[in-house]
Amino acid sequence: MKIINKLLLSIFVLSGLGVVNAQQNSSWDSANIYKYIEFDMPRVQEPVFADYDVNILDFGAVGNGLHKNTEAFKKAIIDVAKNGGGKIIVPRGMWLTGPIHFRSNINLHLEDGAFIIFSKDFDDYKLVKTSFEGLNTVRNESPINALEVENIAITGQGVIDGNGGAWRPVKKGKMTSSQWNNLVESDGVLSEDGKLWFPTESSKKGYNSTTNFNVPDKLLDEELQWVKDFLRPVMVSIVNSKKILLDGPTFQNSPAWNIHPLMSEDITIRNLTVRNPWYSQNGDGLDLESCKNVVIYNNTFDVGDDAICFKSGKNEDGRERGIPTENVIVKNNIVYHGHGGFVIGSEMSGGVKNVHVSNCTFMGTDVGLRFKSTRGRGGVVENIYISNIDMVNIPTEAIRFNLFYGGNSPILEGDQDVADEARDESVVPVTEETPSFRDIHMRNITATGSNTAAFFMGLPEMKLKNVTLQDAIFEAEKGITIIDANGIELKNVKVLQKKGPSLVLYNTKNVDINNFDYNKNENAASIRVLGESAEINFLESNISEEDIEGKVSAALPQKKKQKNL
Repeated sequence: MKIINKLLLSIFVLSGLGVVNAQQNSSWDSANIYKYIEFDMPRVQEPVFADYDVNILDFGAVGNGLHKNTEAFKKAIIDVAKNGGGKIIVPRGMWLTGPIHFRSNINLHLEDGAFIIFSKDFDDYKLVKTSFEGLNTVRNESPINALEVENIAITGQGVIDGNGGAWRPVKKGKMTSSQWNNLVESDGVLSEDGKLWFPTESSKKGYNSTTNFNVPDKLLDEELQWVKDFLRPVMVSIVNSKKILLDGPTFQNSPAWNIHPLMSEDITIRNLTVRNPWYSQNGDGLDLESCKNVVIYNNTFDVGDDAICFKSGKNEDGRERGIPTENVIVKNNIVYHGHGGFVIGSEMSGGVKNVHVSNCTFMGTDVGLRFKSTRGRGGVVENIYISNIDMVNIPTEAIRFNLFYGGNSPILEGDQDVADEARDESVVPVTEETPSFRDIHMRNITATGSNTAAFFMGLPEMKLKNVTLQDAIFEAEKGITIIDANGIELKNVKVLQKKGPSLVLYNTKNVDINNFDYNKNENAASIRVLGESAEINFLESNISEEDIEGKVSAALPQKKKQKNL
């Protein structure tokens, strides 16, 4: 075993086996998880199992971390399926195995101290047609597979480890000098510029065969075997399945994404600890894609990419699939590290709608609430309700909307002047490839120690529409920026920015600002209205005209009938 993998495995085993999920005794349970939901949410059906139990020891399993138990798991699943379903017990021990393929009516139950670790022998995983990052493609099969099954569960208090360090490339910039040196001294190869480490030469060849990093688009399907090591699987793949329960275990160290339900329904995800090294490439926690009727609560995430992320396919593949992610409740989750605490996009071409997110805490995530898309995606994101969110030490934006994902802002976010190298502001025709984000409502948001309070950016041809932010306080280096939006309402919002303006509006119209509190900018206007902004209404505010640069709708203050929030 490579030196670096030994170190990582030791860290995960020692910390993972001792995890006690502090949220398991939470008052959020199946009886009240549906309270205060803003849309018609059907009750999620949970699986029910026959009273039939087996132990993997009965099928020759050996829990010493050396013996490969692929056949023992397979035989246990076949036995339980033939007997009408039931529970497969994994006792305390280190259970090395290849892929586990679920059949219907199976509950894989990990007792205390049970540790399933998947093989790092790539020959154990065959290439299969699947979807990754929203595109139809070919990847290695996942360590845990559930394809077209019904009534399944993974429960208990054990740990499931994907041995991801054997698969993942690593960027030099994400490691300390000593970590990087140890990695380079182990087996593996470097990129030509020396900034990217690959576990094998095949993995490096795969990287060089793609224009979008993860899906080799320069090779024919029959040539993919040449770069097999590069085609990292998600750890838990659930596809076209119904009545799924994940309750209790720790899922960690995945080759790519950790948990990926795809085109499935009636899903319950609760009481999980989901972990990946912070430097893990594509180390997402949960990617819910084109699924409906889902509840996600009482979970803890500490991952290397987006933590809780909703998707529905990418570009033409996603639009052709045409299956949105819809009817989802997210409550009482904690995120320690991740690119985003709660995220929608950027692969959302099939749409996302009817989502409730509340009572979540994000501690040090790169972004708190993150919405992302770009031209070419298409898809509609709508009816999103977010409330009671606490965030601390967010190094970028507490809230970020960006429909120009990967492109420039038309203004500099630092001093809020028009950028020298701004994006192309020309309006392009609206087509099926134009993404749309609308009817998104946030309230009771608290964020301290952020770099930026909030950043809202739509497209010139498709404004960010009907977004409300109510009862929020932001303590941040910089304030709120709103670009290319129509129908924004800020009510009872306090911005305690340390520098620059508290609010910047650019090419934005129909904005109602009610009871807005802020730190005054001593050197310039605290509120700046730029570009072709119009109908900016300040309601019941203590804002003075001297604090505003640019045109507003009328003299201050102004009374107006309030919208229902």
